[in-house]
Amino acid sequence: MVDIAKIVGENLKNARKLKGLTQAQIAKELNKYQSDYSDYETGKIQLDYEKIVYLCERLEITPNELFDFE
Repeated sequence: MVDIAKIVGENLKNARKLKGLTQAQIAKELNKYQSDYSDYETGKIQLDYEKIVYLCERLEITPNELFDFE
């Protein structure tokens, strides 16, 4: 079984790094602690719909890219 949370987390991390942003910067925008945001990137916590939309727009990626759909 594919662990979609880990795939999303890895894609989120890669997109954030390509933009030159830190976890702390994105966490602040989401009104979260950096450690909470880190849990998204490691797949420990799944994103809700509002965060998916916000992060896709903020990081200039599509949901397909985030979820690794072709």
